[in-house]
Amino acid sequence: MARLEPARWWYLRRAQNRKPATYRCPLCGNYLPALSEHMLLVPEGRSEGRRHAHTECVIAARRAGTLPTREEWRRAQPKPPSIWQRARARIGGR
Repeated sequence: MARLEPARWWYLRRAQNRKPATYRCPLCGNYLPALSEHMLLVPEGRSEGRRHAHTECVIAARRAGTLPTREEWRRAQPKPPSIWQRARARIGGR
């Protein structure tokens, strides 16, 4: 069964392929005909790790919080100290 590789954030877009291929959804493990409308998942913008998934599976994973976008991941990161906080720490540290 295809699985998603660990990634901090995902780039998601709609996909529909005209090539008659069959993929396996990494979220549910079921087959996914390429001619059907589905989603393309790209881990941290690396196209070599991209995976095709059912739209319904992606929606469910997004609701569960397991496929954050880059913007969501960045918002969750701790903010670096401001210039004033760094200056105050330097002065206070002497």
